[in-house]
Amino acid sequence: MADLLKGAPVAQALADQTAGIAAGLAARGVIPTLAILRVGERPEDMSYERGAVKRCTAAGVAVRSVVLPPDVGQAKLMSAIAQLNADSAVHGILLMRPLPAPLDNEAARRAIDPAKDVDGVTDGSLAGVFTGSGEGFAPCTAQAVVELLKFYGVPLRGAHAVVAGRSLVVGRPAAMLLMAEGATVTLCHSATANLAAQTRQGDIVVAAIGRMGFFGRSHFSHSAVVVDVGIHADPDTGKLRGDVLFDEAEPLVRAITPVPGGLGAVTTAVLVKHVAEAARRACCQGI
Repeated sequence: MADLLKGAPVAQALADQTAGIAAGLAARGVIPTLAILRVGERPEDMSYERGAVKRCTAAGVAVRSVVLPPDVGQAKLMSAIAQLNADSAVHGILLMRPLPAPLDNEAARRAIDPAKDVDGVTDGSLAGVFTGSGEGFAPCTAQAVVELLKFYGVPLRGAHAVVAGRSLVVGRPAAMLLMAEGATVTLCHSATANLAAQTRQGDIVVAAIGRMGFFGRSHFSHSAVVVDVGIHADPDTGKLRGDVLFDEAEPLVRAITPVPGGLGAVTTAVLVKHVAEAARRACCQGI
């Protein structure tokens, strides 16, 4: 039976760190502030926003919600982003995506100031991840993978990590972050020939293909530590499931994240910590 790598204690540890940073900033009259820019009233966007607001408030981070109508034009959206970029009281910007058609997601993403890009979506932020410069912020889910593994004391230096998934949101930045920690990384994807043979070689396997139940028993060795990034609503049961068939993998592997209850809370906690770090960079490097 595998060890369960639950996200709640990791998220709490990150929240405690964030609260410490926020308290230091508050003593200097600076309140870390996140602006959430949302177009319309998509239920999934509003649910994520509620979770982010709750975690921000608990850590001493203020939240400003900017809601635009669903029929907003591109020019007004870009103007809203420009105003948040220019507002010195806003330290982080979270743009809820995907944007409704016909808005240009790429143009909006690129318009965010990388110094305020706490979600790690801009080209500048990604360049920081890939060059190791430390500039900007890594995509939150990719960073959450590393935070969770380090919290549970999973050795990264010298480990063989197999990242299955090549998106710029998770797979590729996660591979770079793990490599920066000293892991040897194999980056795979859904079109990799004999993917199971690749993932079975991993001491650490990051399952981020984006397909419910894609990974089964044949994909893992007995010594594997599995981080399931996927989260999907099962159309038959309505329950949340990951990319990994948990009931097949859990009796086999050494450790695994559950879905739900795994990486999701850590991802939000990383976002909130990024806001506090952005405020510290902008205002008071010495804290």
